[in-house]
Amino acid sequence: MTENNNHSNPGRRDVLRSLGAIGGVAALSGVTVAEPGREPGPKPDELLVGTAPTVQTVSVQQNVERELPADASVVHRNDVLGYFAVELPDEASAQADSAVAQRIERADGVAFVEENGTYYALEQSIEPAQYVPDDPGFDQQYAPQVVNAPEAWETTLGSSDVTIAIADTGTDYDHPDLQAQFGSNPGTDPAGGTNDPDARGSAHGTHVSGIASATTDNGEGIAGISNSHLYAVRVLGGGGGGSWSDIADGIQWSADNGADIVNLSLGAQQPSGVVQSAIDYAYDNGTLPIAAAGNDGPCSNCVSYPAAFSNCVAVSAIDSSESLANFSSTGPEIDVAAPGVQVLSTMPNGGYDNMSGTSMASPTAAGVAALGLAANPEWGPSELRQALEETAVDIGLPGNQQGSGRVDAANIVGENGDPPNDVSAVADASPSVVDPGETVTFYGGNSSGPIDSYAWELGDGTEESGETVEHAYDDEGQYTATLSVSGDGDTDSDSVTVTVDEDPDPPGDCDDYPTYDNATVYSPGDRVAYDGAIWEAEMEVMTVPPSHDSMWWSHVQDC
Repeated sequence: MTENNNHSNPGRRDVLRSLGAIGGVAALSGVTVAEPGREPGPKPDELLVGTAPTVQTVSVQQNVERELPADASVVHRNDVLGYFAVELPDEASAQADSAVAQRIERADGVAFVEENGTYYALEQSIEPAQYVPDDPGFDQQYAPQVVNAPEAWETTLGSSDVTIAIADTGTDYDHPDLQAQFGSNPGTDPAGGTNDPDARGSAHGTHVSGIASATTDNGEGIAGISNSHLYAVRVLGGGGGGSWSDIADGIQWSADNGADIVNLSLGAQQPSGVVQSAIDYAYDNGTLPIAAAGNDGPCSNCVSYPAAFSNCVAVSAIDSSESLANFSSTGPEIDVAAPGVQVLSTMPNGGYDNMSGTSMASPTAAGVAALGLAANPEWGPSELRQALEETAVDIGLPGNQQGSGRVDAANIVGENGDPPNDVSAVADASPSVVDPGETVTFYGGNSSGPIDSYAWELGDGTEESGETVEHAYDDEGQYTATLSVSGDGDTDSDSVTVTVDEDPDPPGDCDDYPTYDNATVYSPGDRVAYDGAIWEAEMEVMTVPPSHDSMWWSHVQDC
């Protein structure tokens, strides 16, 4: 169960915010201090080592250190998320298929080894083209109007009891239109090992912060979507890139310091086990991650990570006419859409300007979610996510472009304190075409609502329970697997079809498939030859070579 955010009493999240103001949470974070010089930005000479959940991270670190060459060292460790970073003398050694990585992977207690990859700020370069706040720039804005914020503002402008963490390039927290939203603890700079998340001249994080929560009705500048308390969490360097370890630590810090929402206007096509652990940790500890879908459009099935992770709200971008932005990534992971083209917001040194990208759509959605939470403070992450989706407006785009629709501030505030109680089942199967005896993984994690139970009928008389189950069919044929979810007196079901067909044509020799390439992005279903076997990608993957214990690859056959 996730933790509800009840602001009527000084609960855990309020205490955490108070501790954070005096630096108390640092002692609780479980994050070791980074070595001097670890500035935010790409770290191509590092490997990330994930540890098994049953062992202490420090013990695994000691095992791994015995396998390292003399010029390699552990430079960072996060005990809460269960990983540490190894710095190597050159980038070639820091590849996931390097000899060093393979030695590390064989050490006791190691769950996985991955490169310390990079996610980037998702800004797109495009040239410009009820309740009325007194902000002089409001008539130059369109995003608040499109999401019906002025109507919501008749009920609430937001609440300082609701906190949005902006994990980005840092923020000009002294900006006249932002400073009222920051308390005595403006945030943190995880990689730099400081408590100063200043933007240092980088515009992206300041712009994102203003979209979500520039102070509304203060006679200054523009109107943010919500008047919420802000944290600036500097996880990206001035060039817009940030290592997976910095981003994971920033997400964890946000949850540990009481953030209700963490906005992630960053991403890339590669998944990271370390970042996924941080997303899940945040969701399980009362923080809803909301992320930009990516700027790879026009394309399909191309949602970036971390937005594509199941415990993250993925936001696509639309323009002022509610048409899909031509740069917006799309795919089945899209949850909602929000304005992201030529959005006016704050800039460093007291300025204002337009920027475009799903980076701008994500904080718009985060601001709408914050208004909903201000009106309904008892909601936890699952209730807030469900309300954001259920109150979204269908604007006529396909589901893989708009998800549930365009976010709507008036609708979510109009929930009037009643948490959504509908459950919705979504059944997935991977792979969906198999040979007899081959294992199929059934997944119900994309279901929504206050779910208490998952029940599966797998089409051959087998019944299982749980969010994720595995099953193998003995005989050829088509099988319909049905998932039923229930919670708060409500039930829903969804079905998925699995085809069991023994392929008369064997996959073939390794020579029939391209050799795995570390620089290639593979899509689900792509097959490669590697290490004397044929492997099939289970999800978008890059820089992670196939192995039997990899979540990204499945073994097809030996050559």
